[in-house]
Amino acid sequence: MAVTASQVINPDLRGTRKDPSKRKYLPPSAGSPLGDFPGDWVKPAARVQRVKVPVEAMSMTQAYRTKGSGNGGNCSSLNKGKVADRPRAPVAGAFKRRIIQPTEFRRFYDRGDLPIAIQHKGNGNKIDWKVDIEKLDYHHYLPIFFDGLREKEDPYRFLSVQGSFDLLEKGGSKILPTIPQLIIPIKTALNTRDPEIICTMLKVLQQLVVSGELIGEALVPYYRQILPVCNLFKSKNRNTGDEIDYGQRKRSNLGDLIEETLQLLEIHGGEDAFINIKYMIPTYESCVLN
Repeated sequence: MAVTASQVINPDLRGTRKDPSKRKYLPPSAGSPLGDFPGDWVKPAARVQRVKVPVEAMSMTQAYRTKGSGNGGNCSSLNKGKVADRPRAPVAGAFKRRIIQPTEFRRFYDRGDLPIAIQHKGNGNKIDWKVDIEKLDYHHYLPIFFDGLREKEDPYRFLSVQGSFDLLEKGGSKILPTIPQLIIPIKTALNTRDPEIICTMLKVLQQLVVSGELIGEALVPYYRQILPVCNLFKSKNRNTGDEIDYGQRKRSNLGDLIEETLQLLEIHGGEDAFINIKYMIPTYESCVLN
């Protein structure tokens, strides 16, 4: 009897032990190749615990078999790798601007305690004093105006600077007793390390020295509070080369302004002024002895 191709692919299993009609599901597999285990005994599930051996304790061949220890699959090159940038040396920040704290002048002016107002004119602004300047208490008002020299925002900056010049111009003998009260505002303004504030304070300090007798000598004991910042910025000059500095009239060159201030302090400070200035600023040369 000939066997067709369809019978080879789909054989007729009727009447055989593989007849699907007689046995629908296969019997469960035995627990072992030799048969099922006894019903009262169950084989425990054994777990193999891997002991991690440190790389130092492995042999050379075992160490390279650990994950990530070999070079397999990695790219290789003969070029030298990029050298990491060296960290920059720390900066001392001696010339860095300091944070400017709120001034007492701003608080008094906002509260309306100062007898001043701005007088706008065509040739520039001026201060309109509500009270005669000669009648003011210099022990109270002059330190407040000096404290406002740290301001960089108008109208506080203009009022404090112009007010200080007005008080020094008409103060006369009232200025000398207030010198100890002016040291802290002067020192605070200079310690801001802000070139604009330092220039403003030096200009007012020059006017203070020439505004009365014995004021320059009264400042000599306070050179240790005033001059350290001048020693720091004494060499801060503009290197213009062969150019012309058309802003000389503004007197904003910090190095020249410090030199002018030191010369005024020496001229009006008496015989002990130079040695005290030289102690705080070793690079200063006398304008009187030389």
